[in-house]
Amino acid sequence: MEGTFDIVVNSPGRINIIGEHTDYNNGFVLPTAIDKKIRFKFRKNGSPSHCEVQSLDFDKGFTFDLKKTAKSAIQWENYILGVVYEIQQLATGLQGFDCVLESDIPIGSGVSSSAALECGLAFGLNELFTLKLTKLQLVELSQRAEHNYVGTKCGIMDQYASVMSKEGHVILLDCQSLEATYVPMEIAPYKLVLLNTNVSHNLASGAYNIRRQQCEEGVAVIQHKYTEVQSLRDVSMEMLSEFKVALSAVVYDRCLYVVQENERTLNAVEALKNNDLKALGAFMYQTHTGLQQLYEVSCKELDFLVDFSRKYDEVLGARVMGGGFGGCTINLIHKDAIDGFIKEVSEGYLKAFGIKLTSFEAMPCGGTRIEN
Repeated sequence: MEGTFDIVVNSPGRINIIGEHTDYNNGFVLPTAIDKKIRFKFRKNGSPSHCEVQSLDFDKGFTFDLKKTAKSAIQWENYILGVVYEIQQLATGLQGFDCVLESDIPIGSGVSSSAALECGLAFGLNELFTLKLTKLQLVELSQRAEHNYVGTKCGIMDQYASVMSKEGHVILLDCQSLEATYVPMEIAPYKLVLLNTNVSHNLASGAYNIRRQQCEEGVAVIQHKYTEVQSLRDVSMEMLSEFKVALSAVVYDRCLYVVQENERTLNAVEALKNNDLKALGAFMYQTHTGLQQLYEVSCKELDFLVDFSRKYDEVLGARVMGGGFGGCTINLIHKDAIDGFIKEVSEGYLKAFGIKLTSFEAMPCGGTRIEN
């Protein structure tokens, strides 16, 4: 796709310090965008409805007609088509366009390349055609695209963090009210390092939706007594303990994890504000244990990396990040220990699984924006 383009948009991936699998339960999360991004180049092509999209990473492209937007059998195309469809439900003025995209976000690593793809496309088309959609509308329509076209019933955290993040801050996001508090991420001399297992177990997408159903099942039982409860966000530990017999063991464990994680997230924010990084790290380890034993979304590769990190005083905390069943662990580690730790954990991981570990630092950055 040669020639000049009208605008260039950078849309970042995200990390989540703590608050995992709480977003679709209307709970609290603590994400931020990171300095890994998808770069989009957009131009109007002069046609009323013909669109062409090309991915340089996959060396693949496709064309479609705005008047006949429908789901594709090729999954990555549905992220694009879903966003276009949702925009058309809110705004008029979309016309034919060309888009070329290139990513330095590690695919399948749990840093949400999918939200970066959705939000970058929505942001760029909004600017290109002056559609006058708000940033929050772009966040919400990107989430609906993933629900309706991709089939993953994700919460709103990934899209919100991708668009709304501020440089040097994390976002305490209340996924019920969408009230956001920006908290300075001042952790020097520590840094955040992601270790990518380079495995993606096929359970991930289906198991994700099953976890959501299990949480909703728990809420439905609790509602019989507590009619005001709309989600696990409204459930306290005392309330949940009343239903230990009424709920199946699996559903109880899923609910227990979420209720504990909401509380942990708020405590972690206080630790961050007080510069108590040891406490923050301890909460991260607690989250991993919960995801491993109660929510059951870890895997042996992730557990190996977290267990390995516990041997190092320079690592204050580590946990699986993202949907689970593969992807990355996030590690809070002293900057002076990073190189040695990565060398040793990589050697141990290769010996245990025959897989090469990859790693990268994740620095908080601003959200989706036009490249100057």
